[in-house]
Amino acid sequence: MLHVDLTGRTAVVTGGTRGVGAGIARELLAAGADVVVVGRRAPAALPGAAGRTARFAALDVRDPAAAEAFTAGLDRLDILVNNAGGTPFLPAADGDARTHAKIVELNLLAPLIMARAARPRMLATAGGGAIVMVGSVSGVRPSPGTAAYGAAKAGLANLTASLAVEWAPDIRVNTVTLGMVRTESSHLHYGDEDGVAAVARTVPLGRLAEPADVGRVCAFLASGLAAYVTGSTLLLHGGGERPAFLDAATVNKENA
Repeated sequence: MLHVDLTGRTAVVTGGTRGVGAGIARELLAAGADVVVVGRRAPAALPGAAGRTARFAALDVRDPAAAEAFTAGLDRLDILVNNAGGTPFLPAADGDARTHAKIVELNLLAPLIMARAARPRMLATAGGGAIVMVGSVSGVRPSPGTAAYGAAKAGLANLTASLAVEWAPDIRVNTVTLGMVRTESSHLHYGDEDGVAAVARTVPLGRLAEPADVGRVCAFLASGLAAYVTGSTLLLHGGGERPAFLDAATVNKENA
């Protein structure tokens, strides 16, 4: 039976200290990779799996010089997962322009900075490398209240497609486009357990994704099982969101 084996590979996961990033780090560890998680602050506990623990490196992924120094200091680099990102709820007309620019910087420019920094180290490694971008359904549908974030994630998918062509055949680049994921911060978005359950009922598969679901897909895309996969976007959203017209049609039918 085919299985993901990343033994001997070194993987870097940005924003890998908690939430989705920690789930990705754990699945890469379980597949045999040596994992370095990066963030601006050291976590209370590092992700672990299969009896091993990820290493931590302090890094601002928006700083090109720091990113280049970090990757140059690695013994090898086979896998980069650009997971760091996020946004507050901020309608486009609210806040100052710099805040919106920072959202784009974190969610689009930082992945480009990290990918550029990783490229020389990957090219120096036998077999090249694999980059996985973590996108969002906010980049493929309207994103009211998080317009800058949605625009950045839309740009991330295009960045993936472009880098996949420019850097082939040595480096494969793909995107995992996420729907809703249940993490330790879910209550900030969906409320208590009843709120999470109500949101889960809107997903065709009946639940939110777990960080491990995301991690397993990233491990697959980074592995030899995906050796002919590049420039692709994989939707990981449990079937997506129920179209609003179906609810409207149900209401109209009931009122008929």
